[in-house]
Amino acid sequence: MSQYCFLIPIYNHDETITAMVERLLPYELPIIIVDDGSNDHTKEVLATLAEEHKSLVLLHTLPENSGKGGAVMAGFHVAAEEGFTHALQIDSDGQHDSNDIPEFLALSKQNPGALISGYPQYDESMPTSRRIGRKITHFWVHIETLSMQIKDTMCGFRVYPLYQTVGLIKRRHIGTRMDFDIEIMVRLYWAGTPVLFIPTKVIYPQGGQSHFRALQDNLKISWLHTRLFFGMLPRIPLILLRRFKS
Repeated sequence: MSQYCFLIPIYNHDETITAMVERLLPYELPIIIVDDGSNDHTKEVLATLAEEHKSLVLLHTLPENSGKGGAVMAGFHVAAEEGFTHALQIDSDGQHDSNDIPEFLALSKQNPGALISGYPQYDESMPTSRRIGRKITHFWVHIETLSMQIKDTMCGFRVYPLYQTVGLIKRRHIGTRMDFDIEIMVRLYWAGTPVLFIPTKVIYPQGGQSHFRALQDNLKISWLHTRLFFGMLPRIPLILLRRFKS
């Protein structure tokens, strides 16, 4: 029987995390919060949330910042150890529309072996530089998967099937920072995990705090696409065979 939880990685988003948790509480699902080495004020806010909602909130603290991907993967291990089969990951910064959660959960329950991902619908708040970067990444992902089915690899609003996901991260080293979302989806797809998408509104809140480091993270993503491209080449026969069978 499938058991679901929420997973929230957080790094210094003390101004938005309380509202995010309050939006999730009505679903009455356990909420795993992974503190990725946040500052003292954020730790105080998280401790208060964990105390006030101890029946639902499980706080896992990392000793130092490991990156968004590192925090999410730590949360996967915690969720699996707690007996959950699926984790709905949502960011702590308020970009994702929590009203779509029922649709994510319903599609996952209909397709328990699939990765369910948001397909972002952006408004004018999205920075132009980020829009261009996403288009470049999508171009390369279509090549790396030999498919146009992968509509987006950078949205952090997803339901992960934990058996497949934890198994993958035990076998492979996956990027721990902003390259994580791209790599984990491509490698799950390569491993035969279906990837399904739900259109969802994504905003960039005015005054919001972004941890995307333009130079360092773009370099990491560029290197990731290089590795994925050459990793795709020996997989071409299997990828094409899978497409033929489907």
